[in-house]
Amino acid sequence: MIPVPTGVRVWLATGHTDMMKRFPSLALQVQEVLKRDPLSGHVFCFRGRRGDLLKVIWHDGQGACLFTKRLERGRFLWPSPADGAVTTSTAQLAYLLSGIDWRNPQETWRPTSMG
Repeated sequence: MIPVPTGVRVWLATGHTDMMKRFPSLALQVQEVLKRDPLSGHVFCFRGRRGDLLKVIWHDGQGACLFTKRLERGRFLWPSPADGAVTTSTAQLAYLLSGIDWRNPQETWRPTSMG
């Protein structure tokens, strides 16, 4: 898991992104499309057309980080382009990176004690 500090916002770039892009091109997309500062310390996520590849950029204060994850099976669940820029919590990012539906994670049922 990415060691994201508390208070950091996670932004999902809706739609599809060319997965050949590296940090400079993705940072430019953050500036021009999301209207955010890629060096702000926030996390920005991009998904490829097939949906099985995700790229994450983050500036940790010392340098630019680029993370890539490909799912062996399944696809990353992604907001539609009509949603615009979507922000999530770092907990939802953990679900997303695990291939779990981050939009509505279900709490497991816990039995209550009798008595």
